[in-house]
Amino acid sequence: MADLLADEPVDLPLRESDRVFDGLVWDLRRDTFELDAKPIVREYVDHPGAVAVLALDEHDRVFLIRQYRHPVRTREWEIPAGLLDVAGEDPLAAARRELAEEGDLAATEWAVLADFFTSPGGSDEAIRIYLARGLSAMPEAFAREDEEANMETRWSPLDDCVDAVLARRVQNPSLTIGVLAAHASRARGWSTLAAADAPWPGRSTPREEPTRREEPTRR
Repeated sequence: MADLLADEPVDLPLRESDRVFDGLVWDLRRDTFELDAKPIVREYVDHPGAVAVLALDEHDRVFLIRQYRHPVRTREWEIPAGLLDVAGEDPLAAARRELAEEGDLAATEWAVLADFFTSPGGSDEAIRIYLARGLSAMPEAFAREDEEANMETRWSPLDDCVDAVLARRVQNPSLTIGVLAAHASRARGWSTLAAADAPWPGRSTPREEPTRREEPTRR
């Protein structure tokens, strides 16, 4: 039987690790580590990690949002997502918060759909995508600011989302991975889902406690 296809965590000797830039949201770090007995220096984005939520209703429709993303100069379709920037916050609690803040929605059924690294050659950002079902509207809506103030929302059939990914009309990684994973999992009777509190070995251990964000203002 062939070896199971799986990533292998590696803990190489670390000589130095310095934060060389403090950003508004994330930082830049320079590490010197040993590989094959020689030092290598790499700089990368030091990221707190994030969660995303693929919310699926009883008609197999996905809740989508569209907002402006300045680095790529694009108003892109996404699924609700947010940083793990509250000190000590459980990822599932963060996912519940993001679904409420960006979708004014609550869910009674939660499961882990997919885990991934966004850009492992230049960032330690890890994202966990949850599948949320048993949806209901929140009694109050959240106030939204900056890019989220003009956010557009839509319910789109899962199959249509898959078509949009395969036709390269949408490019957001959480949306792309989420809808393809959901489509494949549904075909397998959702047998690939993991418990909402499943271990997350790919998430890096924070070097410093993140700054606590302000609580959202309700409108």
